[in-house]
Amino acid sequence: MGSLGFSFSKSPTLIESRLVSSMGCVSKIVAPSLSSVSVVSSSPGTKRRVRNLGLRVSASPSIETEPDSDVSVVSSATSKKVLVPIGYGTEEIEAVVLIDVLRRAGAEVTVASVEQKLEVEASSGTRLLADVLISKCADQVFDLVALPGGMPGAVRLRDCGILEKIMKRQAEDKRLYGAISMAPAITLLPWGLLTRKKTTGHPAFFGKLPTFWAVKTNIQISGELTTSRGPGTSIQFALSLVKQLFGETKAKSVEEFLLLRNGYQNPKKEEFNSIDWSLNRTPRVLIPVANGSEEVEVVTIADVLKRAKVDVTVASVERSLRITASQGTKIITDKLIGEAAESSYDLILLPGGHAGSERLQKSKILKKLLKEQHETGRIYGATNSSSTVLHKHGLLKEKRTTVYPSDTDGLTDQQMIEGAEVVIDENVITSLGLSTVTNFSLAIVSKLFGHGRARSVSEGLVHEYPRNLTPL
Repeated sequence: MGSLGFSFSKSPTLIESRLVSSMGCVSKIVAPSLSSVSVVSSSPGTKRRVRNLGLRVSASPSIETEPDSDVSVVSSATSKKVLVPIGYGTEEIEAVVLIDVLRRAGAEVTVASVEQKLEVEASSGTRLLADVLISKCADQVFDLVALPGGMPGAVRLRDCGILEKIMKRQAEDKRLYGAISMAPAITLLPWGLLTRKKTTGHPAFFGKLPTFWAVKTNIQISGELTTSRGPGTSIQFALSLVKQLFGETKAKSVEEFLLLRNGYQNPKKEEFNSIDWSLNRTPRVLIPVANGSEEVEVVTIADVLKRAKVDVTVASVERSLRITASQGTKIITDKLIGEAAESSYDLILLPGGHAGSERLQKSKILKKLLKEQHETGRIYGATNSSSTVLHKHGLLKEKRTTVYPSDTDGLTDQQMIEGAEVVIDENVITSLGLSTVTNFSLAIVSKLFGHGRARSVSEGLVHEYPRNLTPL
C-alpha cells in the first residue's frame, strides 16, 4: 500500500533497547526498515542509547531517522489494556483501524464515548457504538491511550475533562499514548502534552504544531508519545503501537495478515474490457454488511466514497441495524437490507470477512439484488473473501478477479490475476481487501469521476495516490 511507506527486507535490522514497563523487563525489537518511522528521546539519559537505528532512507518526505536516539517501548507477554476514545465527528477510518489492528494483536481495547451516549456519529456519517462512556474509564490504568482525529472529533476529545485527566496521568506515569491526524494539534497541544516532543500531524493542521518540534514523517515516536498524519497512515500508526506494546514478532504477523508485505509497496491495478462508469447524476452505492464483516473495509469504502460525494447506503442483512464486525467494532447501519432493496443502485459493493461473507451469501434479498445488478449491466464488486460470494452466485463467469490468498476455491488460474490488488473487468471490481481497500475505493472514484477527484480525495486522506490507478 503506497501511502504506508513500508519497505521490508529479508533481513530486518535489529535494534536492542531497554523496554520500559511496570515490570522493568529487557527485550528486543526488530525494525523491518520502516521507511517513515522516526524515533527520538524525551528523557535523555533515562533509557539505553541505541547506537545505530539502521533505518532505510529514501527521498520520501515521510522519512526521518535519528541515529543515537533513545527508544521507549513497552513489551510484555501479558494482556495489554488500550483505550480508544471517540466523539462526535471522530474520523472513522482512524478509530476503526486502531481498534481492529490492536485487537488483532491481542490487546484488550475499550472504545469509550466522550459524549453522553454510546452511539457516536463519526465525521463521514458512520455511526459507531462505543463499549462504555468515558466516565467508566476515569480510574482505570491503560498501557496505551490512542486518540483518533477528525473534526470536530478532536475538539470533542479536547473538551472532555475526564479524558484530559486520563491522558495527563498517562504521560506523567510514562505509559504509552498516541494521537493521529488533527488530534496532536487540536487535542494534545492545549493539554500541554507535546512539550519538548517531536510531533507530526495532518498537513492541514501542521502549522498549529510547535514549529521547532514539528516533523513531516508518517510516524513520529518521541518517548512515550507516537503521532501520525491521517487516515492514509492509520494502519502504519496502529502497527507502530502494536510493536511498542507487543514487540516485533507480533507486529510482523499482523502486517502479513493485513497484506502489508513485499509486492504491495507499489500497488498494482489491472483492468480488462474497459467501459465508461461515469454517470450524469450522483452515483448511488449500496454496501451490504453482516455480523463478521471486516470493519476496516466497511468503514473505508463508505468514508472514501462519501468524500468523493457519492450517495452511500450501508445496509444490514441481519435482523437489526446494529452489526458486530469481525474484530468486535459495533456499527449502526443506515437500513435493513429489505428496506434498501426498495431502491436501485449504480454500484453494490461487498466487504469481506469470512463470517460476514458467509452471512451475505445466505441473504436471499441480497442474492436477488445482485442478480438484478448483473442482468441490468450495473456495477458490482467485492473485497477480500466476498469475491467468493459473487463466484458462488455465478456473477464472476468469464471475469478476471483477485481474492484474498486463502479464498481461491472454485476460481480458475485464468480468472485470478496474480500480483494485482485491484482488478476491474468491465463492470466488476474486486480487491484483496484489508490494507488494499483504500486503493480499491480510489479506483472506484477514479472510474466514476476521473483521476482529478480521486487524487483530491487521496490527498485529504494523506494517502499516496498510486500512479497505476491513473486512467489511461
